[in-house]
Amino acid sequence: MAREIKFTIKPPGGDRVYHISPEDVRIVLGRLPADVYARLKKVHFNDRSRGGHVFGYTNCRRREIALCSLPPRMSLRTALVKGQTPELFGAQNGTQWPTLAIRRYLLYDVLLHEIGHLQIIDEQAKGEFHKFAREAKAQEFGMYWCARLWARPFDHPDPVHNPPTKDEIRALCS
Repeated sequence: MAREIKFTIKPPGGDRVYHISPEDVRIVLGRLPADVYARLKKVHFNDRSRGGHVFGYTNCRRREIALCSLPPRMSLRTALVKGQTPELFGAQNGTQWPTLAIRRYLLYDVLLHEIGHLQIIDEQAKGEFHKFAREAKAQEFGMYWCARLWARPFDHPDPVHNPPTKDEIRALCS
């Protein structure tokens, strides 16, 4: 069994909410090989999204990640990178994203991306900054693990842990 990750939760301000929970994070971590997130010690839920522009980040020691509270309704189209579409997460282009799509994005893009920043890329590098994955490699890592996890159906009552179903996609189009 993997070691226990510690969680801290700060109450969000205004109308912002946490779309995901520590239990959601535990489920995703449980689907990954333990060595992929071995450096991770803590996950912080905080209100430092800078107006909804920051979804998550790692600390400078690359041992902790933070996941930010966000507005209850929003579109994340501008946050997507090449190769991603709103439909990948269960949303429709040009509209507010459903809560389920926001949750999928936060768990299977943002969380995996931040875990990507914990990966040591160059053990011999002088200085911590150059030792770990930067943005491009962290995003590549996140997209790889998202595709790998979603390639196998996961038996769980919460649909957030699987890609959108054909019925979900059909409902977007109607």
